[in-house]
Amino acid sequence: MEEIQSQSEHYRSSSSSASSPASRVPSSNFFYLRKPGSLRQPISFEDSPEWEDTDVDVRVEEGGDSINAATTPVSPSLSKLNSGSLPSPQLPEGAAVARKIAGASVVWKDLTVTIKGKRKYSDKVVKSSNGCALPGTMTVIMGPAKSGKSTLLKAIAGRLHPSAKMYGEVFINGAKTHMPYGSYGFVDRETTLIGSLTVREYLYYSALLQLPGFFCQKKSVVEEAIHAMSLGDYANKLIGGHCYMKGLPSGERRRVSIARELVMRPRILFIDEPLYHLDSVSALLMMVTLKKLASTGCTLIFTIYQSSTEVFGLFDRICLLSNGNTLFFGETLACLQHFSNAGFPCPIMQSPSDHFLRAINTDFDRIIAMCKNWQDDNGDFSSVNMDTAVAIRTLEATYKSSADAAAVETIILRLTEKEGPLLKSKGKASDATRIAVLTWRSLLIMSREWKYYWLRLILYMLLTLCVGTVFSGLGHSLSSVVTRVAAIFVFVSFTSLLSIAGVPALMKEIKIYASEESNQHSGALVFLFGQLLSSIPFLFLISISSSLVFYFLIGLRDEFSLLMYFVLNFFMCLLVNEGLMLAVASLWQNVFWSVLTLVTIHVVMMLAAGYFRIRNELPGPVWTYPLSYIAFHTYSIQGLLENEYLGTNFAVGQVRTISGFQALHSAYDISPSSNSKWENLLVLFLMAVGYRILVFFLLHFRVRKNVSLHRLCQCNRNSTT
Repeated sequence: MEEIQSQSEHYRSSSSSASSPASRVPSSNFFYLRKPGSLRQPISFEDSPEWEDTDVDVRVEEGGDSINAATTPVSPSLSKLNSGSLPSPQLPEGAAVARKIAGASVVWKDLTVTIKGKRKYSDKVVKSSNGCALPGTMTVIMGPAKSGKSTLLKAIAGRLHPSAKMYGEVFINGAKTHMPYGSYGFVDRETTLIGSLTVREYLYYSALLQLPGFFCQKKSVVEEAIHAMSLGDYANKLIGGHCYMKGLPSGERRRVSIARELVMRPRILFIDEPLYHLDSVSALLMMVTLKKLASTGCTLIFTIYQSSTEVFGLFDRICLLSNGNTLFFGETLACLQHFSNAGFPCPIMQSPSDHFLRAINTDFDRIIAMCKNWQDDNGDFSSVNMDTAVAIRTLEATYKSSADAAAVETIILRLTEKEGPLLKSKGKASDATRIAVLTWRSLLIMSREWKYYWLRLILYMLLTLCVGTVFSGLGHSLSSVVTRVAAIFVFVSFTSLLSIAGVPALMKEIKIYASEESNQHSGALVFLFGQLLSSIPFLFLISISSSLVFYFLIGLRDEFSLLMYFVLNFFMCLLVNEGLMLAVASLWQNVFWSVLTLVTIHVVMMLAAGYFRIRNELPGPVWTYPLSYIAFHTYSIQGLLENEYLGTNFAVGQVRTISGFQALHSAYDISPSSNSKWENLLVLFLMAVGYRILVFFLLHFRVRKNVSLHRLCQCNRNSTT
């Protein structure tokens, strides 16, 4: 205790530019200041709400600079939303918030989260956190890196990783219950957007995936989301841009990801790092937009690492974390008073959030240690000349004995003593609707993105022309059989190998699926059907164009039925290869390792396909069983050769002839049966189906492994420490 007091006195003496918050109140140079005298008061909360559903009447006074909310007397006391709150930036005259949302209160009590180590749940990421968020307010969880901000946010939202275990209680409107689909939205730190769609198209397809009902009814929802996030000027611009136009800036991209969740009109919105990778201007615009959204009655809870003074002034409540410990929870300016009471007043020319993080971020200790011998014009290198471990202990001890902590316990007791209305699910779009929407959206994306299939079409045509010209003019003599077998092998093998160019596009599709699946906008089965149906037209276009060029350059038999079988066989080969690429991409989730794995698989399959050595002469273990039977090249090449040579005869001398099967038997192992080519086609079809079943399980496993599911988190939600 003597150590803490001595270092606190040393800090006060070293911070000569600092003053108590009360002395700073009259100054008008700081955007975050409230009316004089408010900083001396402890944290204040609204009275315990009477739970009844009501609409929130939100209006913007003409000529004013604050957003006022009025409710009926029986609603949660949103009339006090701006009582002593922070002023909002001036909005355009006559602006109005059209959509009104009945928010919901969120309370977390004694919330502890542990992460499973090698043997047991040992590492406590969040330790006995208490807090609440009320309708129409913005509650921010702030702290340095690895302080437990995102973990606490995900624990409250019920989206923890399966390797994490949660203790404590979470109440929604006073009841220990999970949040049903559509009642809340969650925006991850990094959301995968579709660059080839405009903002309006992206949100419209998102609405079709999320909401039930007719298509025409969802246009108004999309327009409301665009208006709520101030995206009107960007509504018809491509998110990713194109070669003649830049894509959306990072700030607008972040707002699009939030608008995607707003189409469900959630009552609670969780955002992980809304200011991630944003500059100061974009960050202020983002927070003003979220402040306007909160004024409609929505409950906003989000994490933040650091903010400017203007952004800090927009927060209603702050939960300050360090190493999983709650150092403060309450109104934002009361946090300044808390730091002052603990012996760490904020200097006049320093941002509050910078000051908070400087005092509790242990990384600064390393900087001070590195620069302890450095001196500047003002003396010490560090403006806060205290060990952060001591500062953290001081702040935590001061908070636990403060009136702010007691006020938190009081409001938690009031909000949980009586259950309010349960949140209701808004229903989901049917699987058939989602498949149709995903198919149409994927077709639109593939037609606009040259990296999906247009590039592969060009590469296939170039390769086909090269192979066709190299093996042209073979004739139909017995001596041409071996060379034609080589041409068909090269065509099937090299085109399959060339398909690996589509791995980045498939990886992007899987990332989009994972982002949508995390919020229950899609599913593994829906994604597979949508991807399959949308890829069929492009794969068929590639197969028929490449087959026609190769077929006539090589000089294969001039019969329409044989040509159609060649096209169908090659199409099935591409379909199998597409499924293989999806499976490998789903397994690795990394472009480099996916490409490396696919190249290895293709090389091994080419060796076992029966060209370099006839299939029945391959070594029994491994190469014959199972490699030659799982290599789709084998069945494709066999079918094409049987299609070309069965039923033909070749003259040997002047009086003797041999069948096509006999002529081919020494070069490649085929069956003499006339139905064998259809059997090979059936095997290719079954392999295409089998690979997609494998992809289904891989996607399902990946989602269960890497995306927190509600059911897994709700099982731990009712358990207490």
